[in-house]
Amino acid sequence: MTDTVHALVEAADRGHGDVAATVEEIGLRNVAATLVNEIIFRAHLEDLAAAESARVCSLVITLTHRGQEVSAIVSVGHEGVEIGKTARTTDIPPTRIVQDVCETVLALYGPCERITSASREIRWPSPHTMVSRLVNGPAVPRLFHAVVQRVVQILERDRPVHLTDLAVRHGTDKWSFLHQYTQHYQRHFAPLRDRRVKICEIGVGGYGDAEAGGGSLSMWKEFFPRGLVYGVDIADKRVLDRPRITTIQADQSDPEALRSMAEKFGPFDIVIDDGSHMSPHVISSFKTLFPYLTENGIYAIEDLHGSYWPELFGGSEDDLNSPDFTVGFLKQLVDGLNHEELLEREKRAAQSTDKLIKGIHFYHNLAFIDKGRNEEGSPLAFALREAPEILGLKDYNE
Repeated sequence: MTDTVHALVEAADRGHGDVAATVEEIGLRNVAATLVNEIIFRAHLEDLAAAESARVCSLVITLTHRGQEVSAIVSVGHEGVEIGKTARTTDIPPTRIVQDVCETVLALYGPCERITSASREIRWPSPHTMVSRLVNGPAVPRLFHAVVQRVVQILERDRPVHLTDLAVRHGTDKWSFLHQYTQHYQRHFAPLRDRRVKICEIGVGGYGDAEAGGGSLSMWKEFFPRGLVYGVDIADKRVLDRPRITTIQADQSDPEALRSMAEKFGPFDIVIDDGSHMSPHVISSFKTLFPYLTENGIYAIEDLHGSYWPELFGGSEDDLNSPDFTVGFLKQLVDGLNHEELLEREKRAAQSTDKLIKGIHFYHNLAFIDKGRNEEGSPLAFALREAPEILGLKDYNE
């Protein structure tokens, strides 16, 4: 195996083509065995096993190459870490991580600039199984997500204490079978990590149970070591208050309650809406709190599926551009982002946010709005409106 590792390291230094040739020479099965052992060594899954007294969870690692694939099952639990054996006492099917073997070689042994996750798939157990547990119990054990997350972290060569680490550690679903938001939060929030920031998150979690929820607040507290974290919830969550974590009881659908909260604790560098997910509440909260966002602040909106689902969140798929629903409302902000390019301005009413939003980023079920000056100007659009004859075009002022 030592010779195999040396060959893979040398090939990874030269690039994808040499890696593929080396895999062909050594054989997919032998390469896969080497890579799985390397992943398990780096992931320190034994730490997770030591923390469990009864739970056992399994993970399948599948490496592919030109239509072929090799899989290895990894079981983690009270008896330690085992490769190649199905966990007998697990009550939840294993998650499967699938990735191209050449991509995996480069991730483990290549230069950092060659790391990619283009081919990776995380195949969670069936939605029926997972949602049934979510609704009816028993709860999905933290070990289940922790094992998958550790392996993904190794494949991405992340530095320690990545936000995904913290999400699993603190039990928030911002990285789970439901959502995988932390990779996007990491990208957008990392530049602010060591600053003195104020973070406001709508939705503490735990519903009416005063002692439940608060996982993401603890996550933000650890991620931002100099930050002050505020959690807003319709329920009283003061029992969760800690140094640098303050909860405020307020109804998201009540603009005056939010405004009063923001006047007392703001302005905020980051606002995260993980509240009711109902479009009227999301839109009203944005309109209320955006003015209390600092210059260059970031406003994040989670769980955009609420914009589409009528029964659970009052959403609609009838008119995907309707500003009455969250996603349609956000689409209008995109037009505002480009307000200086509009030639016939009377066709669109100017918005108060047009000159205050400098960037909008969409991901699956998640959006980021960057606050900042949006007045770069558009000389060409100005010429088209004011002196179209220069370009021999129609007069937009007629």
